[in-house]
Amino acid sequence: MSETGDNKFESSISGQKEEKCGCIHTKHTPRSDEQLKQLQNRLSRITGQLGGIGRMLEENRYCGDILTQVAAAQSALQSFGHVILQEHMETCVVEEVKNGNRQIMQETMELVKKLK
Repeated sequence: MSETGDNKFESSISGQKEEKCGCIHTKHTPRSDEQLKQLQNRLSRITGQLGGIGRMLEENRYCGDILTQVAAAQSALQSFGHVILQEHMETCVVEEVKNGNRQIMQETMELVKKLK
């Protein structure tokens, strides 16, 4: 997304100018109830892992054990990101390509880089 002089930005997906404050993109293809439930369950497990790490700190647990749990949480979060990326490519990207938006490919590549 690129800044413009009038304190707005241009959306790389829609090409429309939108206010910086409070703009939220939404999916055109909604997630099914089952998909939403699965994603929320994954996120709840990750949240639980992070809470467990916090308790380990409070209990003054061994650094190696904490780092092992940090690695597990990072792996779970990365896996969650890959699921979202796959969904993005199968729905949002396909829709945008069908609508003639070629810029979506560049945006998708940037998203892939962020997940590394």
